Amino acid sequence: MDVTTAFAARLAAGALAPLVRKLFTPGNPGAALVSRPVRIAGLVAFRGEKQTLTERDLRKLAGELVARAAASCGPHEAPAEETRAELTDALTRALHSLGDLEMDDVQAVRLGPAAFARTLARPERLSAAAEAFHEPLLLAASLHILNFFTQRSSFVPHTLVEQTRSLDRLIEIGDLLAERIPSQLAEDTRFERRYTDHIARKHGELTIHGLDLDQAREWRLDSAYVSLEATGDDGTEGDGTPVALPAERVLSGRTRVLLRGGAGSGKTTLVQWLAVTTARARYEEFGDHLTALVGRIPFVLPLRRVMRDGAPPTPDQFLHAVRSSVAAAQPAGWADRVLRAGRALMLVDGIDEIPRTEREEVRRWLRELMGDFPGNLWLVTARPSAVNGDWPATAGFTELTLSPMSRPDVTEFVRRWHTAAGASPELAGALLDAVRSSTDLSRLAVNPLMCGLLCALHRERRGFLPHGRRDLYEAALRMLLERRDTERGIATGRGGGGGDGEGLRLSSETQILLLQKLAHWLIRNDRAEMERSDALTQLSRSLAYMAHVRATPERVLTHLLERSGLLREPAPGRIDFVHRTFQDHLGAKALVEEGDFPLLLNNAHRDQWEDVIRMAVAMGRPAERSRILEGLIEGFDPETGRSLTPSATLRRLLLAASCLEQATEVDPGIRARILRFTAFFVPPETPEWARHLADLGGPLVLGLLPGPEGLPDDQAVHVVTTAARIGTDAALPLLARFRDHGSLRVRRQLAWSWRKFDTREYADEILSHLDQTGLYFTVRTVAELRALREMGGRARLQIVGDFTPDELVRNIAPDRLTHLWFTWSKPLPEGWGWLERFPALRTVVLPPVLASPGPGFPAHITLAEDPDGPPR
Repeated sequence: MDVTTAFAARLAAGALAPLVRKLFTPGNPGAALVSRPVRIAGLVAFRGEKQTLTERDLRKLAGELVARAAASCGPHEAPAEETRAELTDALTRALHSLGDLEMDDVQAVRLGPAAFARTLARPERLSAAAEAFHEPLLLAASLHILNFFTQRSSFVPHTLVEQTRSLDRLIEIGDLLAERIPSQLAEDTRFERRYTDHIARKHGELTIHGLDLDQAREWRLDSAYVSLEATGDDGTEGDGTPVALPAERVLSGRTRVLLRGGAGSGKTTLVQWLAVTTARARYEEFGDHLTALVGRIPFVLPLRRVMRDGAPPTPDQFLHAVRSSVAAAQPAGWADRVLRAGRALMLVDGIDEIPRTEREEVRRWLRELMGDFPGNLWLVTARPSAVNGDWPATAGFTELTLSPMSRPDVTEFVRRWHTAAGASPELAGALLDAVRSSTDLSRLAVNPLMCGLLCALHRERRGFLPHGRRDLYEAALRMLLERRDTERGIATGRGGGGGDGEGLRLSSETQILLLQKLAHWLIRNDRAEMERSDALTQLSRSLAYMAHVRATPERVLTHLLERSGLLREPAPGRIDFVHRTFQDHLGAKALVEEGDFPLLLNNAHRDQWEDVIRMAVAMGRPAERSRILEGLIEGFDPETGRSLTPSATLRRLLLAASCLEQATEVDPGIRARILRFTAFFVPPETPEWARHLADLGGPLVLGLLPGPEGLPDDQAVHVVTTAARIGTDAALPLLARFRDHGSLRVRRQLAWSWRKFDTREYADEILSHLDQTGLYFTVRTVAELRALREMGGRARLQIVGDFTPDELVRNIAPDRLTHLWFTWSKPLPEGWGWLERFPALRTVVLPPVLASPGPGFPAHITLAEDPDGPPR
């Protein structure tokens, strides 16, 4: 945004609107008596019988408009006195020409502010200084003139209603920009344009693991992004069940959010999406739920990169800490001004990726920044258990959790992956069929990382896929280490190493051993990155035992960075893995081979070690698995399941239960003890416990869930929540047991969970059996609307997401619908007349953001804000 655009944008409604009203005659003469609008020439206050402004008054008013515009600028941006005088002359001439316009107010509104401004008189010549400010000033004045017309004309036809709303929206956004655009330095606005373009480029692409090197490995974010869901405790379904919302809307109505999610769940991708969306912000492209991002400046701070020496950066160091290429160009004090103005979007990614000893320092840093710079937006991400205690709540954070991918999410992701990879739609369909028909594969396809690996392996292996997490990672490593060089015609050397003058060649086995050493060092030292010197030291020690590799540690490290596809150098002198999952897998393998079982068990209470321990159990031999599992459940009373020692925690028990799914061979006695201990804590007592049980216990928990007989309604809801969150086809039989439950809360949870399963199968097995009394059926896709219509329709529908009126009219049974509940919706450009197509419709529930639907809403339909509350 350049300085002149900023000049216009800072002209808030309060600055111009009162002056614009003086241009026109008071009241509404003739409006109620005529059948057509009045020409603008008959409305101006400086002509005609009801003249209230003289020519001198008009010039004075124009001068005041210029003065107020200049006052909105900083001392370095404001036009000089001679330029103001020139602007006043030009604006007086433009306003005077209003009296010569032959069009009426309706025609003017239809033109829009930019075209209307072009109809006004302009001076033949302006100085360069005045020219820079004249256009934005005239556009701002025209915007408020047209808005005045829409407010005063009682006879404006229905066709102008939506344009009226659009103008009001422009005024609202103008006020937001007036608050959020810097007013001190023109240099700031010039740098912000450069910086936001940089952010859009830097974070506008994702990497697809496993694609050929001769294809683009970068995936455009706008075509790759799949909207996931987040749940939290700040909103409920009316029964204590957390409401799920699209993840990209987590900052809608919230200023501080702590977002939890497992490895590969999409936390960093969401951070990128928010950064790019904010950087590309143009208010006409934004829905109401993203208004909070208008005019903001995104700062993306991956903690493992910015916490160099245990000390977080100060605002002036933000760009330097992430090694931004535009850091040196930022004006002195710019970041401080952005924060003080409350315009920043702070995206702090990965608390779990820094050592636990440094997390308290990060908390203090966040508290200090939020206290010194109020009014900014904050999103902090972490793995589920990386942030404990009441710190988030006391710091004002809303806690949300990314949900596992649902069946529609997986379908959309797989199709987009194959499109980006240039693979055939038939191949995508074959993979989706395999995932739906295989319980093992469906349990793996729970997050974007795992889905991406399945896509790559399925294409590579022509349909043959591994059926366990360990085999999946092993196959992915082989693909990344072998396939890329093979497809480029680079053969491995005899014996797996050596050189021939054309470059170093290492076998996949050799590369895996070397990468294991690096991963082992990172895990053992509680780090997500390592200094290049540390990496060289570890490689040097390993290469001493590899006589077949005739190369220096420096050359080997360069080879791993350039060719393995697993290591990267995010900043000069810093080495890390492309994804934490690969580090955990390779590190676990090294830990098992080194016999570091005490180290594993001593860290079992730490979130960073969860996946490491699961992988260690999967890769260990039977005796090694038993040792780890015995250690995890040590200290539990076999009779009561109570913890007898401080180290015997529910977290460790659930971790042991989740490990059983990964182990191919486990001592039957140990398996029975783990299941017996876990059963002491089933059914879950709270929504939080239900989610933890599903996330850590996984499909193994399904066999332990009771009911519905003998369960109170609260526990029945929590059991359904647990099974639905696990989300595999194996959960359907358990959910079917609750389909005849009498509790509305249980039935609501069943209806809400539809999207996690196959649309048709879930509709047939669950929804078609639910008692419809008082129950809203949740729909998110057109396919779900069609499924309900094929079942005869439903009286109550909850619409989640954005549908067009045409999609709703064509896919809802018109004679059945009596209640329609809109969630996370936005004003429809077509208005509300389409509701007349549903003759039985009695009640429409709108979210608070739509305080009034505006003209055109059918009078016989009752409005409500709460689906269970009184009409408003």
